Amino acid sequence: MAKEIIKIQDLKREFTMGTETVHALKGISFTIEEGQFVTIMGSSGSGKSTMLNILGCLDQPTSGLYEIDGVSVKDLSKNELATIRNEKIGFIFQSYNLLARTSAIENVELPLLYNSKVSTEERRKRALNALEMVGLADRIHHTPSQLSGGQQQRVAIARSLVNNPVMILADEATGNLDTRTSYEIMSLFQELNKKGITITFVTHEPDIATFSSRTVVLKDGHIIKDYMNTNIQSAASELAKLPKEDH
Repeated sequence: MAKEIIKIQDLKREFTMGTETVHALKGISFTIEEGQFVTIMGSSGSGKSTMLNILGCLDQPTSGLYEIDGVSVKDLSKNELATIRNEKIGFIFQSYNLLARTSAIENVELPLLYNSKVSTEERRKRALNALEMVGLADRIHHTPSQLSGGQQQRVAIARSLVNNPVMILADEATGNLDTRTSYEIMSLFQELNKKGITITFVTHEPDIATFSSRTVVLKDGHIIKDYMNTNIQSAASELAKLPKEDH
């Protein structure tokens, strides 16, 4: 049996808006096993963003169970949740969220600054290693303004890897990128997944889901589909099919 990284049972999230109660998630159950590459899809209002915030320990469910790597998040304090976010989850956002005046390697080191167990030397070594994994070993001293959008997203991916998280959580990580760069980034995610890294990718783009091994579709706070992808597309070969750019 593969190890369960994420376990969710009868998860509900309700918000009170004035006199109304909004049921964003209406009793959702699923598990994610180690080494899976899962896309969570859904249109606006499906509960996808709420799901992302709960998975990322940025928000707590109203009721139900959420366990990440065997830890139940239900009664954790803000500090304990912050520790889980920092040690167990690697976040990647649509907007990169890099510090503008800071070099690539310093951006990647950031999550480790809060980890007192990691020395300065170890921090630098792990950041270098992460940048090598995303193919940016020659850009470590560049600031975000000296990098393309795709390269900035690679820095963000390296930053998400530096803590050796149990799961990478990506929010529309190709949302701001053109088709070519999106495929390059998806190809990188596929390479990382082949190394055993568990990836949960939240998106509304159906073509992105074809690169993952499993798709969970949300609608109106329910899971309406959850299927294994029998025909996983290779982002690298899709990239090769694109017309060559003129330089």
